[in-house]
Amino acid sequence: MDTLANPSVGLDFAQTETQKMIAESVRDFAEQHIRPNIMTWDESQEFPIHIFKELGHLGLMGVLVPEEYGGSGLGYYEYVTAIKELSKVDPSIGLSMAAHNSLCTNHILTFGNEEQKRKYLPKLATAEFIGAWGLTEVGTGSDAGGMNTVAVRDGDDWVINGSKNFITHAISGDVAVVIVRTGEKGDSHGMSAFVIEKGTPGFRGGRKENKLGMRASETAELIFENCRVPHANMLGEEGDGFIQAMKILDGGRISIAALSLGTGFGALEAAVKYSKEREQFGKPISKFQGVSFKLAEMATQLEAAELLTFQACDLKNKNQKVTVAGAKAKMYSSEVAVKACNEAVQIFGGYGFTKDFPVEKFYRDVKLCTIGEGTTEIQKLVISRELMK
Repeated sequence: MDTLANPSVGLDFAQTETQKMIAESVRDFAEQHIRPNIMTWDESQEFPIHIFKELGHLGLMGVLVPEEYGGSGLGYYEYVTAIKELSKVDPSIGLSMAAHNSLCTNHILTFGNEEQKRKYLPKLATAEFIGAWGLTEVGTGSDAGGMNTVAVRDGDDWVINGSKNFITHAISGDVAVVIVRTGEKGDSHGMSAFVIEKGTPGFRGGRKENKLGMRASETAELIFENCRVPHANMLGEEGDGFIQAMKILDGGRISIAALSLGTGFGALEAAVKYSKEREQFGKPISKFQGVSFKLAEMATQLEAAELLTFQACDLKNKNQKVTVAGAKAKMYSSEVAVKACNEAVQIFGGYGFTKDFPVEKFYRDVKLCTIGEGTTEIQKLVISRELMK
């Protein structure tokens, strides 16, 4: 089912040896350390931080970070491969790995100065530090420009007040990149980005969300109460925070496309296996056209989504603009993954509605992919605006 890999000039779809090695390594790790615990973590909403420490030892928490900063120095094909393979087993783990890499770590890598990179990237790349990233607030989801969290300059410091919500690793994270308002509300140049460490007075995690799916990936509030942050912790220039965030989300949407693919392929593989084993009217249900055609459509749509995703990877690896390609990959991959998981539950029938089989969890988890890091509607807005130019 993973027939696509590295589309670039010449349309070479063959997986590289590095991709094959990463896929095999992640599969082995997931089978040994993740699969036995999936439902335990899901039911208790436990964030298994030890798993991410182990992923750090494997080099997967700093996939895109250059070796000089302690990372693996790999590209987006390898990164997508890792997220996809993790998500085939437990999308919650794929989500947290992606958020750590593409949001917090990548923001510092992309916009941090040399001192900031050397201070934070080696610890993030090895998972000594778990990273969080804060943009969304209550009432300002897609309308990030309306944020109410404010930073006021006081000498060599900034004093931050407000809160962020729906933040991955808000409680367990060791360091967070946050975008706050330093100018007028609604001004795209009125926001700035700061990197803040756990333990900073006035900075803490808040209420943890009780979620439908992705329950082993921690989601909570970040709260700022007269939080004093040195000016040296600002990433880039004052007023650049919103522009930085939009560029980070361009790459982050590739991550969500990969998460969608892994979830969809995981559901497809479970459905194929079940359809071969489950018998009705004296034969496996895979022999019935109603079932086999569902599987054929699922496979085709997921592989088409994979092509869009690797097209975005190719552009990203070449440092070319990826805004529209990432939006297309994220939109299509997430929507077809939702369809695939829905069809997988249907193929399982009554058993698909129970927690004894994996597809009910894929079904719950996958919906987030159409919402996080820009809803499907926002992706359509990005794509349509490009078409109207």
